[in-house]
Amino acid sequence: MQADAEAAAPQAQPAPPASTFAQLLSPTRRGARLARLLAEQQLADWGWPRGGEATQDAVLIVAELAANAIQHGRIRGRDFRLVLILGSDGHLRIEVTDARADRLPQLAHAGPAGEAGRGLLIVTALAGRWGVDHCPAPPARKTVWAELAPPAAVVIGGAST
Repeated sequence: MQADAEAAAPQAQPAPPASTFAQLLSPTRRGARLARLLAEQQLADWGWPRGGEATQDAVLIVAELAANAIQHGRIRGRDFRLVLILGSDGHLRIEVTDARADRLPQLAHAGPAGEAGRGLLIVTALAGRWGVDHCPAPPARKTVWAELAPPAAVVIGGAST
């Protein structure tokens, strides 16, 4: 009898799968520029408004994480990976994986005249949260990630967020 009641009960539907974009890029200034351009295009493809505040924030985070990957995470002959994950709820996760698991990102406190050291401060200001995942298995690497709320104008599953 209980089996019949369970069969008649509505089953929870799994959340729609997240949309994912991933690309390996050369650990060069050109690779970092391409990461920004690809991120901007992918976000537009997902319905994020070009030039919108959330899109600009996401592209700036990609730029900072890619710059850190080429400056602090570079090993000759190894690329860095950009991954964008758009959740079913519209939240965006940006991941940049580099080859230097031994070099962890640190918040720097650059002086007013300093030209460097503000990247993670910018990420901290723009992202809802960010962090680092380690992968010690060969080849060792680390992934620095940041998460953003969706822009107000994006339509997810027929409803505005």
